[in-house]
Amino acid sequence: MSRFLPLAAAVESTIRDGDTVAMEGFTHLIPFAAGHEVIRQRRRHLTLIRMTPDLIYDQLIGMGCADKLVFSWVGNPGVGSLHRFRDAYENGWPAPIAIEEHSHAAMANAYEAGAAGLPFAVFRGYIGVDLPKVNRNIRHVTCPFTGERLAAVPAIRPDVAVIHALKADRAGNVLIEGIVGVQKEAVLAAKRSLVTVEEIVEDFGERSANAVILPSWSVGVIACVPGGAHPSYAHGYYKRDNAYYKAWDAISRDRDAFLAWMKTNVLEQGPEAFAVHCSRLRAAAE
Repeated sequence: MSRFLPLAAAVESTIRDGDTVAMEGFTHLIPFAAGHEVIRQRRRHLTLIRMTPDLIYDQLIGMGCADKLVFSWVGNPGVGSLHRFRDAYENGWPAPIAIEEHSHAAMANAYEAGAAGLPFAVFRGYIGVDLPKVNRNIRHVTCPFTGERLAAVPAIRPDVAVIHALKADRAGNVLIEGIVGVQKEAVLAAKRSLVTVEEIVEDFGERSANAVILPSWSVGVIACVPGGAHPSYAHGYYKRDNAYYKAWDAISRDRDAFLAWMKTNVLEQGPEAFAVHCSRLRAAAE
């Protein structure tokens, strides 16, 4: 049975210094609240994995939590660069960060391989591109049946997977609807998992045809954090806070402005702030 804990206790019991951590969510249900708690608890030397690192990883990197980033696209969606990531990679501030870049297809297949307990993923890809020249974890194998040359990458098997979902029931099952990325695969591939949810319910009731349910046996710790995906969105709960993404570009360009913002909005705040943000978004929409 999954354990229900407050967010601070959930992070403390799940994420350790030096862990490989995958925080997944594709445009939708990005686990910002959990990421902020990792920052407040001053975790260090993390290897961060994510198909599309955006603002939450910019914040984690800028606060010195990470030593390495494994990714397939990085940026502030619809706006531009991640300036804290670039400062760390180009100038070593606040600490140097190593990178391992892949294609989307490679990472999706690597998560699936990890979820299946396989050592590597094999697929058709990396044809006519230069990434294999700079990433030694991109290799090739020959199909023993057809002789075809195929790409291969190591399976992704994180120490911890962190996701945000819509609902958990009291038995510890977790529901995701709307746009679904690789959250299911990340949880199944990881040694431990932390799931934040919008609410805890008695049962899920009617659900859409694309709903994903993670059974309780696959889920580690659950924390109820309403608004925990803000400024990304949660299907049926609140919309994407586009103004936040736009504002982040100016905030993150300057080191002092970034640190001041993080002090006020992360270090001195708690998970309850996410519900306040979402109440503001709902009021503005009415």
